[in-house]
Amino acid sequence: MKFVDEAPIQVHAGKGGNGCLSFRREKYIPKGGPDGGDGGDGGSVFLEADNSINTLVDFRYQRHYRAENGEQGRGGNCTGRSGDDLILKVPVGTTVIDQDTREVLGDLTAAGQRLKVAQGGFHGLGNTRFKSSVNRAPRQTSPGSEGEERNLSLELKVLADVGLLGLPNAGKSTLIRAVSSARPKVADYPFTTLVPNLGVVRVDAHRGFVVADIPGLIPGASAGAGLGIRFLKHLTRTRLLLHLVDMLPPDGSDPSANALAIEQELQNFSATLSQRDRWLVLNKIDLLPGDEADERCRAVIDTLHWHGPVFRIAAISQIGTESLCQEIMGFMEQRRTEEADDPEAAAMERQLQSRMQAEARQKIEEIKASRRKDDAPDDDDRPDDDDDVEIVYSH
Repeated sequence: MKFVDEAPIQVHAGKGGNGCLSFRREKYIPKGGPDGGDGGDGGSVFLEADNSINTLVDFRYQRHYRAENGEQGRGGNCTGRSGDDLILKVPVGTTVIDQDTREVLGDLTAAGQRLKVAQGGFHGLGNTRFKSSVNRAPRQTSPGSEGEERNLSLELKVLADVGLLGLPNAGKSTLIRAVSSARPKVADYPFTTLVPNLGVVRVDAHRGFVVADIPGLIPGASAGAGLGIRFLKHLTRTRLLLHLVDMLPPDGSDPSANALAIEQELQNFSATLSQRDRWLVLNKIDLLPGDEADERCRAVIDTLHWHGPVFRIAAISQIGTESLCQEIMGFMEQRRTEEADDPEAAAMERQLQSRMQAEARQKIEEIKASRRKDDAPDDDDRPDDDDDVEIVYSH
């Protein structure tokens, strides 16, 4: 299954059925009067979040969807059948945007949650409705109204508590393999993750959190370089960012400069996202001698003017990963308790996520517009990811 996190579609609700013009015709009843029934309502279009779907790839092959029209009314005061609603299944974490107005219509963040995106047309009235004491034989009817039509943009952002941030080969995939059952590809040669990976970290039998590994950023990512900018928006739903820094880069680069470059790219992409709770995780610490490790770690902290939590780990040998997960679990439980006890805190969190997503959307649109201006191929015009991949939650 290919991983697709954006898809434009067009939805059209069903038209309402027309009212019927009819008069009662029955033996020995010469003036039976009007008996034209109403039409049926047109079907509406709904989107429903479904846990069994992990990608929007199906919407790349079919982009036009129409609900059923309502039937016309009939004689004998028979009302036409209403059209069936059309329910489209989408992944949990899908944001629905009106392409014409850029209005965010809704955010489907829970399985089973439904959102009406196109209202079905109202039924027409039969001539029975127009009968009165002064109009015994009305010949008026009304037609059913057209169903609502909308051009939508579907955006999928994976649902995770913790997001991993860093350069390619910083050890993000190795960390997610070390702390969960997810098995993204890792190897002893340089390459980067191509799609987000999700892992469920179980601290104990009844406590856990979800961590997301996105493709690594490179310098210039906020201007469209590399793959990372395409997936950076997935971090806007997280509560905590882990900034992984490779303390012994294979290319011999300076860890301090690499860490600073990622921080600048994050700020350029979204000022709000850059202010999200973020912890510094210094990886591959086991490859450095004790004295040199302290010196290099201090250099990174000083370069970033870092005042937040700092963790030293070696993901491949799982040094420091257990204590890191315990600290993350404590942080998550504290945040969940605060939001559960304080509705204002929960509302502020929703507003913060909405602001981050709006900034991310605007930045990506700017990059796409710049590419079109330069006549460069846009990601959306390329074949959808040659590799057959999908997001899988691993427990």
